[in-house]
Amino acid sequence: MRTLTPVRESFEKRSSLPDLRDIFLCHAWDDRRGAAKELHDLLESRGVSVWFSEKDVLLGTPLLREIDKGLAKSRVGIVLVTPAFLRRIQGEGIADKELSVLLARDLLVPIVHDTTYEALRDVSPLLGSRSGMNTAEETMANIVAKLAELVTPEDESVCIATKF
Repeated sequence: MRTLTPVRESFEKRSSLPDLRDIFLCHAWDDRRGAAKELHDLLESRGVSVWFSEKDVLLGTPLLREIDKGLAKSRVGIVLVTPAFLRRIQGEGIADKELSVLLARDLLVPIVHDTTYEALRDVSPLLGSRSGMNTAEETMANIVAKLAELVTPEDESVCIATKF
């Protein structure tokens, strides 16, 4: 969790802004029904509000504009890095545009799934240099627990009680 401290600090600065989601989930289109949906569902089951294109972009609305709004109204971004995602960002599609915006802020956590940090660094050295988590080392449920802790404001009374 120490490596996520800068993200938490940036998150806390933005937390006072109105009408924000906790997390923007950046993923490859190919993962929308698999790993991205699993990650989304696990986060929401922990009470984390997630901007997820599959539920937040309505039929007939301009996709890029809705993504732009989602990026602006999210406290932190997570990038689900899969083999499909690595292919998509090389093609400079929508996932690449989302990644560019997220890289410009200190609000980004990569989640490596079914690939490696080495493969990520070959395609995106900037994203590969960010502290994140890997499903080869931890379960998706454990990763979600850490993300939920990252975006959930600490209850001062609980902090005080645990100090004594």
